[in-house]
Amino acid sequence: MPGCCDDKGCSTEHLARRQAATLKAVLVINGAMFVVELVAGLIAGSVALLADSLDMLGDALVYAVSLLAVGRDARWKAGAALFKGAVMAGFGLFVLGKAVHTMLAPIPPEVAIMGGVGLLALGANGLCLALLWRRRRDDVNMRSVWLCSRNDIIANVSVLAAAGAVHALDSAWPDIAVGLGLAALWLASSLGVIRSASRELAAAQG
Repeated sequence: MPGCCDDKGCSTEHLARRQAATLKAVLVINGAMFVVELVAGLIAGSVALLADSLDMLGDALVYAVSLLAVGRDARWKAGAALFKGAVMAGFGLFVLGKAVHTMLAPIPPEVAIMGGVGLLALGANGLCLALLWRRRRDDVNMRSVWLCSRNDIIANVSVLAAAGAVHALDSAWPDIAVGLGLAALWLASSLGVIRSASRELAAAQG
């Protein structure tokens, strides 16, 4: 008599449970780091750190939507991925505006806070990336989640580089430059997710 693992329905349910467990873990991590980075960014006066905190919030929202998409049909998953692409684009535009605003009165941020919290965020996102690695090829939903986590690692390294440059140059411009770079990264990634999700959605509707 065939076991549950030989049944397609059971296999799908098992995959959905694994995806849900992974998404819950990264949701908690990103939610906590959003609060930490937001407070630290406000105290340090760092555009890059504030941008990274908003990225954490965006990811937490993305993971929540992805969690709702687990176990649903291809059309629902494509719609969720499309929403996530729009969220990524929105945060990219917000950070772009914040960076431009800071150019009007550039003040160097507190490097110690910026660097310390940047290292903490890098560790947290490294853990998220490791948790999501095995699930990245499951479907378009999990693929878009993994892309968000990958972008976070790049953002964290950029924040740390900016902290070093601010310290060396005693200038706010490296912090501003990283904000602009993160905005460009999120906008480019969002376009990729939106294109992929649009194709999936068209195929599901057709």
